[in-house]
Amino acid sequence: MFNVYLNEKRDRLLVIARGQPIPVVENAGRWRKKKATVAVSDEIKSAIQRDGFYWRRLRQQLAAE
Repeated sequence: MFNVYLNEKRDRLLVIARGQPIPVVENAGRWRKKKATVAVSDEIKSAIQRDGFYWRRLRQQLAAE
């Protein structure tokens, strides 16, 4: 079982194993729990086994003009 979180800006996704503490990831701010899930992709499973969590950006950052 895994917990899925979004940060307060809703531009980053965090997946951790159920019962694990939320890690400090860069400058993401506060995390809000989105849902719990049973199945995740093989990529996410391997990242959780390797690092203890999986995270990614949901939106591309705009280039400074």
